[in-house]
Amino acid sequence: MRIAVISDTHRADKYINLAKSLIKDADILIHLGDNIEDVDKLANGFKGKVYAVAGNCDFSSKYPKEGMIEVNRVKIFYTHGDLYGVKSSVTSIYYRGRELQANIVLFGHTHQQLIEKTEEVILMNPGSISLPHFKGRYVGIIDIDDDGSVDTYLRELKIGN
Repeated sequence: MRIAVISDTHRADKYINLAKSLIKDADILIHLGDNIEDVDKLANGFKGKVYAVAGNCDFSSKYPKEGMIEVNRVKIFYTHGDLYGVKSSVTSIYYRGRELQANIVLFGHTHQQLIEKTEEVILMNPGSISLPHFKGRYVGIIDIDDDGSVDTYLRELKIGN
């Protein structure tokens, strides 16, 4: 099972269209908020299941602030991250994930990529495809085998000249 994770799209249609090529083979798409309306653009033509949460720039009550799914016995907690102070520390969101018995914690908000693995939890932030801090534009990928083994990595959007 492949999960594509995207965050902080901020209505950047050019990068949203580029991201569509990286998510097309995924079974699940998770948008971690900030301009959540972009989910409709990403979901157009996407054949898998779509989940989304509202970020600090989203004022719609259509989407929750947090979500949880389970894939092949792997529990995934996802949120934008603003409620957990992730710009200064990932400690609060880490412990929230532990409290929920999540194996993977997904968040955005910082516009900075992160994959941090501990014995208990994998933290992943794909960064922002529209306004990245320091590095390129990425989509997070999570591959979960039938036996529950997990591989996480980032795929960079290729921007032509």
